[in-house]
Amino acid sequence: MARILVLGAGFAGLWAALGAARKRDEIGARAADTEILVVDRNAYHNIRVRNYEVDLGDVALPLKDLLDPVGVRHRVAEVAAIDPARRQVTIKTSAGTEVLSYDRLLLTTGSELVRPAISGLAAHGFDVDTYEAAMRLDAHLAALGKQPPSEARTSVAVVGAGFTGIEVAAEMPAKLAHAGITGDHRVILIDPNPVVGATFGTHGRLVINEALAALGVETRLNVRVSAISSDSITLNSGEIIPTKTVVWCAGMRASPLAASLPARRDALGRIKVDHTMRVEGLADVFAAGDVAACLIDGEHPTVMSCQFARPMGRFAGHNVVADLFGEKLLQLNIDWYVTVLDLGAWGALYTTGWDREVHTTGAAAKLTKQTINQQRIYPPRNGDRAALLAAAAPTIQTAPPTRK
Repeated sequence: MARILVLGAGFAGLWAALGAARKRDEIGARAADTEILVVDRNAYHNIRVRNYEVDLGDVALPLKDLLDPVGVRHRVAEVAAIDPARRQVTIKTSAGTEVLSYDRLLLTTGSELVRPAISGLAAHGFDVDTYEAAMRLDAHLAALGKQPPSEARTSVAVVGAGFTGIEVAAEMPAKLAHAGITGDHRVILIDPNPVVGATFGTHGRLVINEALAALGVETRLNVRVSAISSDSITLNSGEIIPTKTVVWCAGMRASPLAASLPARRDALGRIKVDHTMRVEGLADVFAAGDVAACLIDGEHPTVMSCQFARPMGRFAGHNVVADLFGEKLLQLNIDWYVTVLDLGAWGALYTTGWDREVHTTGAAAKLTKQTINQQRIYPPRNGDRAALLAAAAPTIQTAPPTRK
């Protein structure tokens, strides 16, 4: 029996597994006994891009509900090592260490938060990088809501004024209110760059700044964090901000497992893949999502986002099965790019193109963002095999429409 091993069950991994199951069904009897096995440290698929939101009740989807109906196996384990020469992966489970062999490997272990060696960050910092981390932050805020009033209790420092940091800061007033922290509060967004949202372009930054000002979010720019304690954050400017809540959103990098493969990587540690999602120079290995980089339109590299991870996963899943059975591989090309940035109660910002031209703002863009976060990026959830396989077709969605 041939085995296709999918490492990771994020946006790329889930859709790769479903895409592989779809192609296996399409091939029919020749592929019927091919095992598709997903390995992830969690038994659920995290709608990771929603981890900053107030309500986390619908962001962890059990893998059994998504993979069992299409005949994909899944195991909870940590991936310890990859040996492409022997076509083996070492995993660690609660029962011990185990070695899994494969005929084709699909690496979709995503990205992780960059955590520099700053005094106090590990002990006192929070983040929304994972579902567990987001739940830990919410539990912390809920506990603060029961404490006596103090400046540190009602102040939140968000470090990193990129996409995630902006969304966390903009949502934080609502999260504080949800935790019972009412009345005066402070949300401070901190970044070493001279502007907030450095990659959003002049027009986009104007919108972001307007929204943050309306939400009462302060900024500290051109500064770095020197230290974090249980009740303060110290900046290299000398300023000490009383706070019991520091949310770290300062940068992402590819999963360290990318370094296990003898392949070219970019500055973010992502493996270079071609348009079929095959790892350059490795015949039996494919990669997709945040751990991989492809010049998706021939000029621009993919961005670490579900916008690219989901189609990369679908095509990778299709192609890994096609490759195993000697069929033609499909080329993935995406000729559009948008961003929809949540700006909390103010609304959202919808930009188009690689120059991020402003498309819509405010309430109209917020409706688009809600459609994306609550519908567009979700798999079918009724356990219907046909619906799951249909959703995994190797096709490119059109850009999300503006809703009014």
